Amino acid sequence: MSARLTTLPSGLRVVTDANPMLRTAAIGLFVAAGSRHERDEEHGLSHMLEHMAFKGTGARSAREIAEAIENVGGDLNAETGVEQTGYFAHVLKEDVGLALDLLAEIYCDSRFDRAELEREKGVIIQEIGAVEDTPDDLIFDHLSAAAWAGQAIGRPILGTRATVGGFDRDAIAAYLKRHYRAGATVVAAAGAVDHDEIVARAEKALRSLGAEPAPALTAARYTGGEVLTKKALEQTHIVIGFSGRAIGEAAHDAAQVFAAAVGGGMSSPLFQEVREKRGLAYAVNAFHWSFADAGLFGFYAGCAAAKAGELMAAALDTLAASALGLDEAAVERAKAQMKVATLSVLEQPGARAQQLARQLFAYGRLIDLEEAIARIERIDVAAVRAVGAEMLAGAPTVAAIGRVGRVMSAEKVAQRLKAA
Repeated sequence: MSARLTTLPSGLRVVTDANPMLRTAAIGLFVAAGSRHERDEEHGLSHMLEHMAFKGTGARSAREIAEAIENVGGDLNAETGVEQTGYFAHVLKEDVGLALDLLAEIYCDSRFDRAELEREKGVIIQEIGAVEDTPDDLIFDHLSAAAWAGQAIGRPILGTRATVGGFDRDAIAAYLKRHYRAGATVVAAAGAVDHDEIVARAEKALRSLGAEPAPALTAARYTGGEVLTKKALEQTHIVIGFSGRAIGEAAHDAAQVFAAAVGGGMSSPLFQEVREKRGLAYAVNAFHWSFADAGLFGFYAGCAAAKAGELMAAALDTLAASALGLDEAAVERAKAQMKVATLSVLEQPGARAQQLARQLFAYGRLIDLEEAIARIERIDVAAVRAVGAEMLAGAPTVAAIGRVGRVMSAEKVAQRLKAA
């Protein structure tokens, strides 16, 4: 294994994957805190922190942060997810130390200026509006809300106008104190990096992080259900979901393969039946999302309102047939796609750093390349069919936006699958 991991006495983990053939490096600070860690009144706060990350620290103004990284040709970015938030930089080899120091300042010493906070609230409210104007994005927020009704894991990452508008510095400080702990933090770097140098610098730069354990997650509970939103659109956007498999479950990898095999490309049964044979949709694809203790399998399609029922019937019949008779060629094709995706990460320092952090959060350890490929290789057709059938036998979740008169209810979806 080329990756190296050091766990400091505080619980802070530092992981690197050095590549002497590269002249640039990616480095990131990742915390096991995302939208599902928020209390009701904090909904959207993780994402607000991402927006405020580069607005000034105790030592530098927002402009000074931007100039410090851009003067050396680098860039800074951040990303909020359901279970993690990441702050990362991409720089030349000789500027790795500068990048880590900047990230540590942002992580530990952002000042959250009141005027900047008020301005950024307006920006995020505009971002919420942009999602509401984009039905093929909004539909997935509706899906999550119905699949995990009344739970933080099902809420939109951006928050709402009301919650975002109510954030203040005290709310931010309380959230950071509760979640931004050494044991919940991973420093990950890849490319032109030196492990021992990053360990030493990270230990010094992040010494202010608390060593107390972060709060445990509230367990996710899949509910299923439906949300049909009437809107005057050219297309009706439809997503049907089912309880999937969590990251640590034995059938997780087979569930990933099932989604890729049935609807992950132009040769998949879903694409061939719905688009190529029947011409019912321009876009149709399957997906499988996985979290620490939950998963969601499903498919998305956009179609003419009059064809919504026909599309759903065709797609459901295709999924049911695949769960019974998906052939070896389709499974091998999906496995090959997964292997390409796994190996491609090694060629991108930023993606590799994120992958290393995700492994530590998900499994508590690193997974080397040989193990990752072996896990994919040992998935067989029987396991893929079995997990597909199990997921489709569960309670469905239906979300649709547009003219929804011909959209099947969740009850009718379940009935059709039982009859298949």
